[in-house]
Amino acid sequence: MRQRPIMDAGPGINFFSVNKERLLISVLGPLCAPEAVETEILRKAGQDQRFAAAERVWRKLTPKYMEVLSDDVTDELAAAVQRISGIPFDQRIRSGKDLGETMVITHAVVAAEAGEHVIVLIDDGGGCRAATKEANRLQRLQAGGQSVGSIGLINTVTVLERAAGGKYLPDKNAMRDLYGRLRTLDDGLLPLDSTNLLNLPCWR
Repeated sequence: MRQRPIMDAGPGINFFSVNKERLLISVLGPLCAPEAVETEILRKAGQDQRFAAAERVWRKLTPKYMEVLSDDVTDELAAAVQRISGIPFDQRIRSGKDLGETMVITHAVVAAEAGEHVIVLIDDGGGCRAATKEANRLQRLQAGGQSVGSIGLINTVTVLERAAGGKYLPDKNAMRDLYGRLRTLDDGLLPLDSTNLLNLPCWR
């Protein structure tokens, strides 16, 4: 079965907190996320009222649309975690800080090493750098003749670009409204004027 896009907690919380799971799935199709990401989304939803809707959305997503990946140790996961984080799997799994993004990248690496072409949905800067490093490593392996897949990165802005002009973002006003709502949840998102979201070809 083809590997679904693997989602980090940040974009999940963003879209689910504003009840835009249909937009997200319309762009990427059925998704998956590691157990660590599920734990992070539910924890944040329970701690901050701004994210409360994320738990409701998560609970109603059936496996048809959201598959939870087991974080139980395997030789492949352990090797990838050791390389990505620099510490053994059993130590890394006990540290909650940035665990979700580590497991997102780890699952992507394991799937790619098995020949899959994997999309990773992640916003965090450190996570993006780690994923890019692994993507470049896979490219080097390919160039060396090894039969491996690849990792591609997308983020919240990429999703919005792809949805622009469609059912869920039919015009610029809809884009402005949604982006403003997302930025109230995630101050790591660039100001709207620093993106290209209002200058896309579909608006012309």
